Amino acid sequence: MPFENLTEFLKLSSALNYNLSAASVNRYNVMMFIIAGKRLAEDDARDRENKAIVMEALAYLFDAYRDRRRRLGPMAVLHPLRTAAILARSLERLDVIDLLAVLFHDVLEDIEAVHYSANDWKALEERMYELFERLDPEDEWRLNERLQALTRFASESYYQYIGRLLERSRVIPRLVEIKMADRLDNTLDLRIELTDPFENLDFFEGLFNILFVTDTAGEEMLSSPRSTALINDSRRLYQLFKNAVLLSMIRRQKQGFEKNSAHIIFDAICAASLKEAQRTLIHVAGSLKPDHDRRALLRELTLDAMHYCHEGRISMATRPDRRHMLDGLFSTYFAADERTVRAKRLDELFGNKPLMIQASIAFIVIFTSFRSNPDFYVRGISTAGVQPE
Repeated sequence: MPFENLTEFLKLSSALNYNLSAASVNRYNVMMFIIAGKRLAEDDARDRENKAIVMEALAYLFDAYRDRRRRLGPMAVLHPLRTAAILARSLERLDVIDLLAVLFHDVLEDIEAVHYSANDWKALEERMYELFERLDPEDEWRLNERLQALTRFASESYYQYIGRLLERSRVIPRLVEIKMADRLDNTLDLRIELTDPFENLDFFEGLFNILFVTDTAGEEMLSSPRSTALINDSRRLYQLFKNAVLLSMIRRQKQGFEKNSAHIIFDAICAASLKEAQRTLIHVAGSLKPDHDRRALLRELTLDAMHYCHEGRISMATRPDRRHMLDGLFSTYFAADERTVRAKRLDELFGNKPLMIQASIAFIVIFTSFRSNPDFYVRGISTAGVQPE
């Protein structure tokens, strides 16, 4: 599976959703699909035991998430299953504790007593206890250690959480890959489509035509089908910001690249984020009135953003000023950790279409730079948050 390919991701989601919609869910089939048919131990007896434990984990997740839904509507349980599938496909060999860690990576945040009756909550706790009892004491300790590291606590900012996770990854390198698989799934899960509507569209050819050809060349790109998803484009850009934060902190600390699988998922996040930034630019530009002024405005904004990027200011968090729209993009619109404040700022960003277009271009440049320059990261991002230079 090309990890960054939206169409392949939608096929993965469809296959899992189809299996979960059956009157009687075959946990073995779901498990084998997630792990791509790989073994969970060299010894046959141990392999069977580990797979039985994973099937128990799946049964727990099916009951714990029940009818809960993701923001766009799909079953919430799809997220941990897809994330596990992404991780499994990046690894040559699977460790059952790492697999359980990725399946349960959101459990401590998502599964709370307030969502269940007293009897149901007691039953869930008992099932989790029984599952942990099946593990060797050392494996139980390893799993708890991973789940604690992967859980963001209420007292932490997002930046502090990522910093703590990266610090723990010095001892447990797989944590970085699990977190990146989580971010990759969240990035690809921003649209509800049958296939990628822009799969056969050459973004850079279309942009070139808009910039340099005087007739209607490039209009096909701007007239591409609009997304019907409930999430708006500023929220999509916020997800790309979170990716830039994670990848920048990984690069800055030079942590998590001991294994080839980490490089695979890192590059997949960059590629998926780059594509999503392109889709967002097309979507926002296409929402402008379809006349000559739309093309002229897009030319003006693109060339202005190009000069800004050539000055190197896209590689740092900046302070807002009146010299350029992109100054202060991160610190003004994305950096707030308090949800209501951030929602207000994102609404403001959504209403500013010229800035949305330039912000999309900025993210295209950022994720292209991550891919082309192994030393690139956005300066001014640390455990202290976004600190403009």
